[in-house]
Amino acid sequence: MQYRRAVERLRMLAEACEQTRRVPADEPFLREAYVFGDLLEGTDPIEAIEVVFVLNLPSEDVSWGSHPPGTAWLVDFLHLDKGGIAYWWRSHRDPVANHRIHEPVRFWSLAGIETEVLEALAERRFSSARRQTTAPRRPPAEVEAELKTTLDHLRSVHAAYWDRRWRRAHRGLSRYPEHHLWEAVRGYLELLDERDKRAGPDEG
Repeated sequence: MQYRRAVERLRMLAEACEQTRRVPADEPFLREAYVFGDLLEGTDPIEAIEVVFVLNLPSEDVSWGSHPPGTAWLVDFLHLDKGGIAYWWRSHRDPVANHRIHEPVRFWSLAGIETEVLEALAERRFSSARRQTTAPRRPPAEVEAELKTTLDHLRSVHAAYWDRRWRRAHRGLSRYPEHHLWEAVRGYLELLDERDKRAGPDEG
């Protein structure tokens, strides 16, 4: 994807995020959206736009690499499954950044579209784009804490996998129970590898 097209698609994604505010709900499900990775470096062409969405869910419901409950409609509504977008989910109670998400820049929130960020990216003013974000700057999430959450999630999926009601509740919009199991395993192993890498050979 050409850089110019990627920025335009990010703008369209921001507009779609803005439309989610019209969905009737006691509290908004989607709270913020961030971009990170190659787009912020001006890579051209770009393989995929890397984005992360902050959800109004507790940490234990947003295990790394999983599709938390209630996100299937967002994937469809935001056209995230059309290709060209790599996306992740985060809880509003956790830092957005972690071992995989570095220096994310917010492009949408409940306050509206971050037009300054989009304009800066369109004009390739990358340092300006990073300065524009008004997101609270918190240290990246600790690997150990996320590892525990992913292990708890994996155990939960494993325990319920053959339960008929669970399988029925986790099927729909081109997703099946197998997807949830695979994502739980992948998320846990990714964080396990990251922890071992940081520990080094002498501490393994």
